[in-house]
Amino acid sequence: MASARPMPRLFVVRHGETEWSQNGRHTGLSDIPLTARGEEQVRKVAQRLVGDGLAIEPKNLCDALVSPRIRAHRTFDLLFEHIEHPPKLTLTEEVQEWNYGEYEGLKPAEIKKLNPTWTIWNDGCPGGESVAQMQSRVDGVIAKVREYHRQYKEDGSHTRDVLIVAHGHFSRVLISRWINFPLNLGTHFNVEPGSVAVLSYNHNSLDEPALNALNLFAVVA
Repeated sequence: MASARPMPRLFVVRHGETEWSQNGRHTGLSDIPLTARGEEQVRKVAQRLVGDGLAIEPKNLCDALVSPRIRAHRTFDLLFEHIEHPPKLTLTEEVQEWNYGEYEGLKPAEIKKLNPTWTIWNDGCPGGESVAQMQSRVDGVIAKVREYHRQYKEDGSHTRDVLIVAHGHFSRVLISRWINFPLNLGTHFNVEPGSVAVLSYNHNSLDEPALNALNLFAVVA
């Protein structure tokens, strides 16, 4: 029976630290690798959260959506390097970082010199993705995940959980939209490198999406 099945979950992992994330540069489509510290961040999280009997059980993952950027793909590999049979993954631009366009590689102070009133949450990125485009992309991902969850909960199809390995702004937008808030609420969520968020539902109801956890086992600066 559907009511007897535990509620499905979406695990959202931000990639580990990179040189650009450490010094505050906007990193969208640029392929910047993890630092040694970033790799260690992910390994520590994996040992505490990934494996049989832990929160992220590979056998429970019906899909893993991973950004094609090397920092995200490497994070996925590190999460499951101690697992004999890691889950299948889908590399997809659907979960890539916000396309920063003309602001790629710039620090916030540098962008403010170009446009003193700019905020990504209201203005989007010239030459990149607008707010509307970002919201549409993230909403499409959410619709896909919720359909997986519906099939599991109501039809007994496949397994319980979905994993996304992605990026900072993407994750903040995803959290906001998952709980049915405007995209710009994401400014109030801090998603640390190498951290895990858990999205699920309240009251055993797929109609009540909820944020269950944020920044699990991250080193908060």
